[in-house]
Amino acid sequence: MSTETDPAPRTVARMSLPTLTAMVVGGMVGAGVFSLPARFGVATGILGSLIAWAIAGTGMLMLAFVFQNLAIRKPDLDSGVYIYAKAGFGDYAGFNSAIGFWASSIAGNTFYWVFITATLGTFFDGFGDGDTVLAVALSTAGVWAFHTMIARGIRDAAIINRIVTVFKIIPILVFIVVLFVNFDAEVFADNWTAYDYGDLGGLNEQVRNTMLITTFVFIGIEGASVYSRYAKRRKDVGRATVLGFLSVLSIFALVTLSSYSVVPQPELADTRQPSMIGVFESVVGEWGEVFISVAVIVSVLGAYLAWTLMAAEVMYVPARSDDFPAFLGRENAHGTPITALVVTSLAVQGLLAATLLLTDALNFMLDLSTSLALLPYFLAAAYALKLGLTGEAYDGVPAAVRRRETIVGGAATAYTLFLFDAAGLKFVLLMTVILAPATLLYVKARSERGQRLFTPTEVAVCAVVVLGGLIGAIGLWTGRITI
Repeated sequence: MSTETDPAPRTVARMSLPTLTAMVVGGMVGAGVFSLPARFGVATGILGSLIAWAIAGTGMLMLAFVFQNLAIRKPDLDSGVYIYAKAGFGDYAGFNSAIGFWASSIAGNTFYWVFITATLGTFFDGFGDGDTVLAVALSTAGVWAFHTMIARGIRDAAIINRIVTVFKIIPILVFIVVLFVNFDAEVFADNWTAYDYGDLGGLNEQVRNTMLITTFVFIGIEGASVYSRYAKRRKDVGRATVLGFLSVLSIFALVTLSSYSVVPQPELADTRQPSMIGVFESVVGEWGEVFISVAVIVSVLGAYLAWTLMAAEVMYVPARSDDFPAFLGRENAHGTPITALVVTSLAVQGLLAATLLLTDALNFMLDLSTSLALLPYFLAAAYALKLGLTGEAYDGVPAAVRRRETIVGGAATAYTLFLFDAAGLKFVLLMTVILAPATLLYVKARSERGQRLFTPTEVAVCAVVVLGGLIGAIGLWTGRITI
């Protein structure tokens, strides 16, 4: 496989608004939507779910507006999640944002393969819950088949993603319509608080228990920002982000509410994942199992494609900007960031092997992916808040616009901080377990260019990260942190 190290930019295919929007929708509509009925059923009733979607929807909408505003205020910055952290808080912050986003996508992509093979486990016992040797073997073949396809060129892969996005939305819409047609008023009323079914805790606890899943299903909201360098028009980046988010929010909320309208909460909680399969089958019969299973596989493969593209891109761009080691910035003859793609595929392969040792691989990978995404989201939101407070990039902009965008940045920052609390100390420590050794890549990159390693502030931040990594590693070793 040939490579190129010439720093001169290569002519790349340009993405239209529909294609960028499809990247956002394709990144968000993956496996998570098919797990919503059981994940919500085990945590809350209808009232709690409505509050949860209102909180998550408002918080993530603020984040969507953050990416839209930053695309306008800082049009020269590409690969949004990484570059915004760097521009706002320095090189080391940008590096950690990029590593956090990349690692999140790796855990998410591993979750996708576990989800696919768990779906096959509905029909073939050898796949189990997606954590058997057969499941890992099939997933391995899939990882490298997608690797080969993406290596042929990012334009072809993006076009395929746009087509797949259309086809995977249709079965989800069918699910929603069929369930609402079979609406059971008595079941819906009993599910309103679900208090009669057992102790789900107070409403506050119920809502908090849904935060990781609601965040996971929205990961991908930054898809258009990651691909901003491919956009035909810069303003399409922000439009695609908001359009994609609003479309997906509507779908996710309707999937949840329609499930509560036909199945009692205890049955939802006990439904085997992917839970949309069992719910739909309970309404329409055996053909529903096959119908949703096919939709799961198509949807998740489409999401895997989108996330592999984003993972490689977010590793490639920092390498070309001197923040990652130079070898990660190499391209092949098709203009694909091939070294970053290889590292990404190998990392997914490694986590797939780890699923053989995990007690609940599916939910662990989901929660880990969500937790890792919180750092880049927080830093992007904090940068938008910083711009609004300092007035940078607001020359000639009406004061009312600046004030509104500052409030949006503040709300998004507060929401991401709340999510750190909802994730819990366990996953924050696991995040530092990944970030601490990854700092060696930062040191290598700085050394290659003869740059200063850390500022005094960055030394303190690095010390906190390393300390957290040590505590997390010791916790894993002693069993105090279980996975």
